[in-house]
Amino acid sequence: MSFSFYGGTLSEKVLGKALKAVGVPRNEYIVSTKCGRYKEGFDFSAERVTKSIDESLERLQMEYVDIFQCHDIEFGSLDQIINETIPALQKLKEAGKIRFIGITGLPLGIFSYVLDRVPPGTVDVILSYCHYGIIDTTLEDLLPYLKSKGVGVISASPLSMGLLTESGPPEWHPASPELKAACQAAVAFCKKKGKDISKLAMQYSLCNKDISTILVGMRSVEQVQVNVAAATELANCDKDQQTLAEVEEILKPVKNQTWPSGI
Repeated sequence: MSFSFYGGTLSEKVLGKALKAVGVPRNEYIVSTKCGRYKEGFDFSAERVTKSIDESLERLQMEYVDIFQCHDIEFGSLDQIINETIPALQKLKEAGKIRFIGITGLPLGIFSYVLDRVPPGTVDVILSYCHYGIIDTTLEDLLPYLKSKGVGVISASPLSMGLLTESGPPEWHPASPELKAACQAAVAFCKKKGKDISKLAMQYSLCNKDISTILVGMRSVEQVQVNVAAATELANCDKDQQTLAEVEEILKPVKNQTWPSGI
């Protein structure tokens, strides 16, 4: 469980308790969690990730998780990920504690670096964030490569960690002032037209059929309902093309601009 971002392990505890309470059969849902990032920092050693799955399973009250992901691997040694971490995860897979192995991070180059150096079929899925949405579509260039490797794709944060929301990004958001300003202009434009930029951004990301999963954070029942509505309203990806084109024009000067991440 990645400590810093998910309530200091509280997310796993709450999820485990909730799933046990409602009594949904285990084979009817997919659970994914992460390893490698903890309160004390990053640790991708075989010993720590092996201990991590046991901690997660205890909190989740489960015998296995479906997807176990190395979190933000750009903050560690990629060669350690290849030679130590992933082999350790393979042993966990053989032991039946995990079903699929994943790697996550921001820089897109980390995925090809790792996938080119591990045996085919070793990594089942990658999680990329902030690289497929209205602002940034660079993940699209990597999709044929990932498909050739037989690797599934989770694209996270279609709202670019709050940039494409009326409430705006958190203070710590690493985007440049130029990118933040352009997004603020796009948000204001949509609001003036009576449009919801978050809904537009969600629907944009959901329309790429080569990306199996779009991952978005939700912190209230209302946000869940809004996002479900955005998804269910799509018919043959019939988006608001006019508003989308106008928003894309506003964001054109900062298109595909990202920020540094890792060591």
